[in-house]
Amino acid sequence: MNLEFFKDKTVLITGHTGFKGAWLCHILKRAGANVCGYALEAERGSLFEVLSVSEGMNSIINDIRDMAKLAQVFHQANPEIVLHFAAQPLVLDSYARPAYTFDTNVMGTVNLLECVRESETVRSVVIVTTDKVYKNLEWAYGYREVDTLGGSDPYSASKACAEIVSEAYRTSFLHPKNTPISTARAGNVIGGGDISANRIIPDCVRAAVKGKPIIIRNPSSVRPYQHVLEPLCAYLHIAELQYKSYDFAGNYNIGPEESDCVTTGELADIFCNAWGENQSWVDASDLGAPHEANLLRLDCSKIRSKLGWRPVWNLKTAIAKTVEWEKAHHAGEDITTVMNNQIDEYLEGVENGGFTR
Repeated sequence: MNLEFFKDKTVLITGHTGFKGAWLCHILKRAGANVCGYALEAERGSLFEVLSVSEGMNSIINDIRDMAKLAQVFHQANPEIVLHFAAQPLVLDSYARPAYTFDTNVMGTVNLLECVRESETVRSVVIVTTDKVYKNLEWAYGYREVDTLGGSDPYSASKACAEIVSEAYRTSFLHPKNTPISTARAGNVIGGGDISANRIIPDCVRAAVKGKPIIIRNPSSVRPYQHVLEPLCAYLHIAELQYKSYDFAGNYNIGPEESDCVTTGELADIFCNAWGENQSWVDASDLGAPHEANLLRLDCSKIRSKLGWRPVWNLKTAIAKTVEWEKAHHAGEDITTVMNNQIDEYLEGVENGGFTR
């Protein structure tokens, strides 16, 4: 992992106002990259706003579905590296707004890849999808990159479509011009600063701050959880390696160790122990909720063997770092210092046993 690689390189990030996008912009600005972002307006109280991420970068507020504006930004910024996060990212919201979800997640990806196709400067592209792109058969072993894509809910289906779109552009347009593109399928991400609705850790934080029990709607669902720095550094690792050699382009699962694939109830137990203050949770599964897969695991042997990547922090550490961030924020402490310390500690872990390449 070599953040020095990004110094003075122009990096375009779509969806930069979101949770992962804000963390990534902060990392890349620290590394000395010329960061250009393209996304919708940040939510009030979001990490992007709290951290003043827009300072020291070129932040364009617009919709990924606006092809003309996106093409203009590509023409003006001339990016060398593109990381595509822009999406409607929530399963429950996809039930409420299915057409919008498909339009944003599928056609937004088409628009992005059209701009890449026309670009003369792009040398590395990472399309961020999700672990939910696989046709979920509720089996006990992890899904591999060669397994069947699918999706029962609009969000999962739209992201599977984005994978197919990416493969079509790779084969038809980008491989002939030697522009490497990879898709990255990460598991559930946690970390300080996430304020999304209907996500487990933000829900835990909101309840804990108010001194109320946490409401868990699917306590038996199994998911791969990891700190936000894990996939972000994996995305950068992919971007760097395929920039240097087309041979590293491909599709990659990014997830934690098998032991960190836990039920939502177990995750809530770890959070409550980390938060302290007699925090507790209650089972609300009898209230009913739209369908979500009950069991989901990833096989991450490909990225480990081909790119030398492996996770650095286990789940308990990831939750401890999240609680540290959230308590510091609610106590009015300097969040930039907290984030920088966590990034430095994570990168030290990379050097001492994380990425091997």
